[in-house]
Amino acid sequence: MKILIIDEMHESIMPMLQKEGHEVIYSPEITREGIINTVAEFDGLIIRSKTPMDRDLLERATNLKFIGRAGAGLDKIDLEYMAEKDIKLFHAAKGNRDAVAEHAVGMLLALFNNVGKADQEVRKGIWDREGNRGHELAGKTVGIMGYGNMGKSFAHRLQGFKVDILAYDKYKMDFGDDYVQEVMWEKLKAEADVLSIHVPLTPETKDFFTLKELKSFAKPFWLINTARGEVISFKTLNEALDQGILRGALLDVLENEKFQKFTPDQKAEFEKLAARDNVLFSPHVAGWTYESYEKINKVLAKRIKKAFKGS
Repeated sequence: MKILIIDEMHESIMPMLQKEGHEVIYSPEITREGIINTVAEFDGLIIRSKTPMDRDLLERATNLKFIGRAGAGLDKIDLEYMAEKDIKLFHAAKGNRDAVAEHAVGMLLALFNNVGKADQEVRKGIWDREGNRGHELAGKTVGIMGYGNMGKSFAHRLQGFKVDILAYDKYKMDFGDDYVQEVMWEKLKAEADVLSIHVPLTPETKDFFTLKELKSFAKPFWLINTARGEVISFKTLNEALDQGILRGALLDVLENEKFQKFTPDQKAEFEKLAARDNVLFSPHVAGWTYESYEKINKVLAKRIKKAFKGS
């Protein structure tokens, strides 16, 4: 097959695909216009998130057999059109699930122990032990919303911390085991000290976490979001933190990740969030490690090989 790669990928992707006899064009600098003008030539596309795979683009892809998404999120892909045209979709959540899980645990431990705040103070000659007294994870109840690749991997990383783990997934059943209790959403909200979000962005999850929803939790809790920023707005985060509904927030993703395109309201709310000691940020890098960069390629190459074996 002839495959076009439109985003930067680990260099190992080329030999992996070429080994199976595919012709691979690596073009990470290609523009959306360039993709639209040439996509009809290709049997496969490998993408990250440069440009939406919407109907306008996909209608030009008259020979397309598959799209390989080097990552987990599928919110920028017209899944309905792909199903209509029987275009296969491969994503590589297994390639970066460990990275996401470790990042979530790392952010949680950093906030619990005031690592960022303490580091900045010590650098300035401030030695404030009492002001940086931390919390222990042991004995807490950790809730996981979404028990797919990321949620399950996060649960595995919590082993050894002596926490109770509750997991809710609207679309999965019978996944509980010796260390994770499968629960309904109401039970999770009644018991969680920490909530880690691991759901895709869909019309159902967009802005799911309203202030009303957060208020329905039985006790104040810490929120971890390594999934999609659009599930909760800056404004809602600030209101929940102001009212003590949230004890802190760990945000690898934001409702708008293009600072230069913030609305005036978003800019004001983000600046308020950024001034808080109980909020930690990272720039959507939870799944972006040196190891996951290569593992994603292995997952995609394996799935492509399996799907088209003998064709």
